[in-house]
Amino acid sequence: MSDDDDIILSELDDDELVQQMHDDLYDGLQEEIVEGVNILLERGWTPYDVLTKALVEGMTIVGIDFRDGILFVPEVLMAANAMKAGMGVLRPLLAETGAPRVGKVVIGTVKGDIHDIGKNLVSMMMEGAGFEVIDIGINNPVENYIEALEKHKPDILGMSALLTTTMPYMKVVIDALVEKGMRDDYIVLVGGAPLNEAFANSIGADAYCRDAAVAVETAKAMVASKPSA
Repeated sequence: MSDDDDIILSELDDDELVQQMHDDLYDGLQEEIVEGVNILLERGWTPYDVLTKALVEGMTIVGIDFRDGILFVPEVLMAANAMKAGMGVLRPLLAETGAPRVGKVVIGTVKGDIHDIGKNLVSMMMEGAGFEVIDIGINNPVENYIEALEKHKPDILGMSALLTTTMPYMKVVIDALVEKGMRDDYIVLVGGAPLNEAFANSIGADAYCRDAAVAVETAKAMVASKPSA
């Protein structure tokens, strides 16, 4: 710590520390994020407040700059990993304190598609927003989705595709849900670069989410307005 310009996190007041954590997340600094999380907890912040104000707001900035082409995939991944490191500290505490769980999401990329950056970002931001997220990974055939839905009973099914050739598989999954009489049990959200709202409507999805920030907003709004079973 010889440099005069080194910032000592513990000497910052709460507002400055949260701002600094947003910057550190943006820069993908894992150790600093973990240290910041621990300092806020020591100062009596609830795990939920640390999560929403320091991490989620920071990731929201990352998500917007990613969408606007200011940040690129490697940088977003670094930020996501820094958030993951912070979540490592918070997750057990959130479970313990019974922090508000907004809802449950099963998410995965469709069969034939091995892209997972966008899906991972959505997963992390959903988790950051208080959802319980079950990520079933990439290249998922219909069976994987149905099995995950039956096992986890989520509120939301999220499907991602990054190729125009794999997009139509989303309809295969939705048609299978309809056939099994399961379609109305879930909110189906779809996303990925080649998709648009018209496509989402044509396959019978509930909504198209153009980026991770929109996915979180849409999920929250739809779960809130969903009649409870």
